[in-house]
Amino acid sequence: MTTSYRPAYGAAAATSAAVLALYLLTLSPTTAFWDTSEYIATAQILGIPHPPGNPLFVLLAHVWGTLLGVTGLEPAVRINLFAACTSALASFFWFLVAHRILSRLEAPRWFAVVGAVSATLIGATAFTVWNQSNVNEKVYTVSVTIIALVTWFALRWRDLREEPAGLRYLLGAFYALAIGSTNHLMSVLPLPALALFLLRVEPRTLLSRALWVRAPVLLVLGLSVNFFLPIRAARDPVINEGQPACERLVDAAVSIYTLGAKGCRALSANLRREQYQKPPLTARQSPFVDQLRMFFQYFDWQWARGVAPEPTYGNMRLLYTALFLLLGLYGLRIAWGADREAGLYLVALTLTLSLGLVFYLNFKYGFSLAPHIQDLGRHEVRERDYFFIASFALWGMLAGVGLTGIGRLIARGLRTARPFVLVSPVLIVAVIPLITNWRWAARNGDYAARDWAYDLLMSVEPYGVLFTNGDNDTFPLWYVQEVEGVRRDVTVIVGQYLATSWYPRQLQRLTKPEQQRPFSPVATPPFYADVPAPARSILSLAPEELDRITGWDGRAPLRVRLGTLEVEYAQGMQLSRSHVLALAVIRDSVEERPIYFANTTGLGSELGLAEHGVRQGLVTRLWPGELSAVPSLAQLPREVGGGWIDVDRTVALVDSVYTYRGLRDRDIWPDLSTANIPWQFYVTHLQLADVFLRYGNPEVGNRFLADANGFLELTRGGSVVAPPRSDTAP
Repeated sequence: MTTSYRPAYGAAAATSAAVLALYLLTLSPTTAFWDTSEYIATAQILGIPHPPGNPLFVLLAHVWGTLLGVTGLEPAVRINLFAACTSALASFFWFLVAHRILSRLEAPRWFAVVGAVSATLIGATAFTVWNQSNVNEKVYTVSVTIIALVTWFALRWRDLREEPAGLRYLLGAFYALAIGSTNHLMSVLPLPALALFLLRVEPRTLLSRALWVRAPVLLVLGLSVNFFLPIRAARDPVINEGQPACERLVDAAVSIYTLGAKGCRALSANLRREQYQKPPLTARQSPFVDQLRMFFQYFDWQWARGVAPEPTYGNMRLLYTALFLLLGLYGLRIAWGADREAGLYLVALTLTLSLGLVFYLNFKYGFSLAPHIQDLGRHEVRERDYFFIASFALWGMLAGVGLTGIGRLIARGLRTARPFVLVSPVLIVAVIPLITNWRWAARNGDYAARDWAYDLLMSVEPYGVLFTNGDNDTFPLWYVQEVEGVRRDVTVIVGQYLATSWYPRQLQRLTKPEQQRPFSPVATPPFYADVPAPARSILSLAPEELDRITGWDGRAPLRVRLGTLEVEYAQGMQLSRSHVLALAVIRDSVEERPIYFANTTGLGSELGLAEHGVRQGLVTRLWPGELSAVPSLAQLPREVGGGWIDVDRTVALVDSVYTYRGLRDRDIWPDLSTANIPWQFYVTHLQLADVFLRYGNPEVGNRFLADANGFLELTRGGSVVAPPRSDTAP
């Protein structure tokens, strides 16, 4: 059946361009916390990010970044632009979907266009959609684009199903799902809705010979992008997570086309994300009702994130949430009434992206929910709203459809010659998320993650070993090293990754004398001397010996000599594989390389080395000698953290090396799960303030105290009260 409908491609392109302009206006100038740095770095060097490896993203982003290299933009900006452009492209398709639905209503054509603009604007400025579109924190903007594309292709297939073009749209949707799966499995979420749509519209299509001849070919082609993983892993890029290399190409093919059920073990483990050891869906990590509460918390953020709950007048933001909830429901009602088949598809897609996804993801308790659960291990380590980005984009579009439908209802009740002109101001409701989310979603001027990583690396002496506590502590360091070329001589070790079989081997290889990257005294603190490179790797164990390490069972006391230090572990104290390998690294490296920990807590404390640690700026150095005999060291009271601090080195770092862009000049910190970053600066300045105030230098002490209080306010989401300083990037 061919319809007379003509898609409004021009209006869709103009709206998409306007959305892109908004994202460019609020674009991040560099990297950000969480996975941003990992994805920018792997796109730059064609590396392999954490499982499942996201090969489509890496390839697209690498080509994109290479093509934009002629612009002179920083690599991070290029990849952030990739997120902005893919998200704006998704807006293009959401516009077309909204316009197709609204065109079924009895209203002027221009009103359907204005309604589609409103629908696109709401979806594009939902907090999580906007916040993920001005920095490439995840690979999800590509997946959202694929979901929107598949939705539009499904509607076009329905309109043109009796023409040759109709089958091409259907095959295009199928290929988008296949290749999208190599970006992230989020891309395949339209599949249930598409299947229902096919059965409702034209079930005979499933018996089409042309479909079954071409679809398997497209599936094979789409999934073939995964061959990038074993091929690139065999070349040993610096970032090679999971190391999914295969001895034979046929084994790789078996892994890829059985979705990891058989074939090459390393590749299958990556594709199935075995590293994260997710429990089966029958074993809920928290009650389903609490998982729904987490989803609603994130839904509540989308439409008026900057409107805080008022203690006196109640939760004002909840009023906005209720408004857009009802508008979205009414949008579904309009779609169902105007176009039953499209309505069925949108209902199925909405349920898949919300309730279905909540059930499938099986999250722990929310990061900021369920305070009665004291065990932090039972909470998510961060807010997980980004997993529902497609849900919020879709709901925003539906809310715009609902808003347009309300305008139409009002217009039909008016007895005037131009009712739709009179009611068009109703659509101004669509700008509410734009206004209320701006300060929370915008990332322009935010250098916090980049400068924190720079400061951390600059705290480490030449050829130092720096143990971090997790991914978020590490990815910005990878970015600064691999993309900006800063302090590549430092060996950054993710303590958690030591439990794997592949990571210790990579560290061993990358720190061999012939592979060790050199220290350059250029653009580094003047108090770091240019020293010879270490003569051996950080691990002396043979590869087979590394594989045999399982941990220490604690059945007997254990003594470990680390250079001049001897550490004893009492009977009953168990050490994991990560702990034992960390001790092996320290043992084999301490005489040639300074050893550092990124935090005073974490791995260093777990290994019983806290009493031998000395604070040097943001890091803690393992000090092999007698601490009280060193004049520059001062012991700190328990009230400011206890332990020891290297006063001279810390003052030099804080005053002459560190940069604080995005920390001193902002008034909110939107992600409280990374509030430990300004907290680290707070602690460092507070400890310096304590030393100078106790030892009779109140002028300097009060200066550091004022800075400390500013960072403390930021960790609470409040205003920065530290006095302004002239901080420039190195």
